[in-house]
Amino acid sequence: MKQMYPKNGRVILHVDMNSFYASVEMAYDPSLRGKPLAIAGNPEERRGIIVTCSYEARKFGVKTTMPLWEAKKLCPQLIIMRPNFERYRAASIGMFEILGNYSDLVEPVSIDEGYMDITNSYAHGSPIEIAEMIQRRVIEQLDLPCSIGVAPNKFLAKMASDMKKPMGITILRKRDVPAILWPLDVEEMHGVGKKTGEKLRSLNIKTIGELAKANDMTLKMALGINGKRLKDKANGEDNRPVDPEAAEEFKSVGNSTTLPRDISNQKELHKVLKELAEKVSIRLKRKKVLATGVSITIRYKDRKTITRSKKINNPIQATEEIFTVSKQLFQKHWNGNSVRLLGVTGTDLVEQGHAVKQLNLFNFEKEAKKEPLYHTLEKLREKYGSKIIENAAALSDIQKKQANIGTSTSFNKDFLQINRNNDKE
Repeated sequence: MKQMYPKNGRVILHVDMNSFYASVEMAYDPSLRGKPLAIAGNPEERRGIIVTCSYEARKFGVKTTMPLWEAKKLCPQLIIMRPNFERYRAASIGMFEILGNYSDLVEPVSIDEGYMDITNSYAHGSPIEIAEMIQRRVIEQLDLPCSIGVAPNKFLAKMASDMKKPMGITILRKRDVPAILWPLDVEEMHGVGKKTGEKLRSLNIKTIGELAKANDMTLKMALGINGKRLKDKANGEDNRPVDPEAAEEFKSVGNSTTLPRDISNQKELHKVLKELAEKVSIRLKRKKVLATGVSITIRYKDRKTITRSKKINNPIQATEEIFTVSKQLFQKHWNGNSVRLLGVTGTDLVEQGHAVKQLNLFNFEKEAKKEPLYHTLEKLREKYGSKIIENAAALSDIQKKQANIGTSTSFNKDFLQINRNNDKE
């Protein structure tokens, strides 16, 4: 079997769940299968934007980010459901658990996609056999469809997984690039967005093949350092490793909300800030980090948007601390006009173990009283490991619920049970 793997190169898989949110809802409620389904914000509010939709809905022209009113016009029988992120996170954990059975090198890219380096996974079979096993297990255990790209690098694996949806497995080799990728419009290339596509077309670069042969200096002047990187990828070159730690490299944690109506009442706006601060606090605790800065975003009814931030001497994580700084920033920079959107973000994050608190005259006594507890905890960690005692808030909701209901041999049953319990609460 080892002979089916390259001697010097790598074998990378990109696993991409198909219409993920909608597929999870169908797995949870089979009566939705075969029907046009869209996951969207509150239909009664302005957040009525399509987050994702089933393939049945796409046949009517319904697309992601489309306003809800437009989607309903195209497909009057469209079923609209609000997002259930707890359910989606549970399914995501199940998916990545399956991937981890075939390689230690798994890099999550988002909740519904990830890369795998299976170069040394030949004990499980050939690359195509591993891809088929993963696809089959995701269907059997989670009742969810996925597409998989098989390639020598991350870029080609990503391009390959997009070629056959749903439930496709596509192999894309470097020697296939001229025939398969080069004829495509440049906007179809992963990493080329609308604005980059417009810049490339202004240079008379319309296809991936033309990008692959473009002048380096011309690309650098138009796109900076990203120009050469895109050209390399257009030629099938990508040396980025699959890095399981890459998902941990984040610099900020934030939440924002579009208000159900334009609000100018200060008390109501403070309440929204408090709710956002609480969400940011929960996410910081789950990631086991603290913020050394806080920023807020205010969007007025005329869509004018401002962002203001503040550095903090003492790293913070608690809701009240985040709310206090957010409120100060808001009071200082709000012009009194009606607000359409508010956002709160914790920035310049540091790991809990590396956070240093600057004690002052007022908090020294309070912290000193906790010192015996800290000392005892440290001794326990030294003896039994750093994870022997953790703050309960650091656990995800899923972990807490799994601890309560016990484990299950089938993750599909597990995450469905979790959310049925939620429905009863």
